[in-house]
Amino acid sequence: AVETWRKEKLKEAKTLALGGEGLNSTLLQEEAGMLVKALESNWAALSEEIGLWIPTEVINQEHDDKPEGVEDTEEVDQILAGRPLPPQCHAELHTDYDGAAVRWGLTHHKESAADCCQACLDQAKNAKPGEKKCNIWVYCPLENGCYSPDIYQHKHMECWLKFVSLLLYPLS
Repeated sequence: AVETWRKEKLKEAKTLALGGEGLNSTLLQEEAGMLVKALESNWAALSEEIGLWIPTEVINQEHDDKPEGVEDTEEVDQILAGRPLPPQCHAELHTDYDGAAVRWGLTHHKESAADCCQACLDQAKNAKPGEKKCNIWVYCPLENGCYSPDIYQHKHMECWLKFVSLLLYPLS
């Protein structure tokens, strides 16, 4: 995605630098020339310099925390301890969503997934104007902790309340 963006911006900047008209851009012509130089330079070195690091290979390991011989079940309510989850919670097992934390899970523990979901609903309802509203939540029900895609492993009963822009994940 970043490489596609780079190529599109390079093409746009070259056209603008050469005096092209009709582009949907706020770049000034002289700035476009500098942008062309930056985007045509050693992109890997520039990316590293600005703090953008993309691994050359991504290895995903499936995290299987169920005991041997136990078959998968699709019923979330049969797996998660605590009161049943309301339908508006949209619970998904073995997931950790990206998003801006509106409540940090390290210091926000809940007894159950239903309590975590309710905390998300309550935060969204009570958020002040201009404040991000929780629209996704992550809960760790396992005593041994839960996998996380970042460097941190979630601890038992952590409840992360997050905001994800719907522009990134449109509903339709």
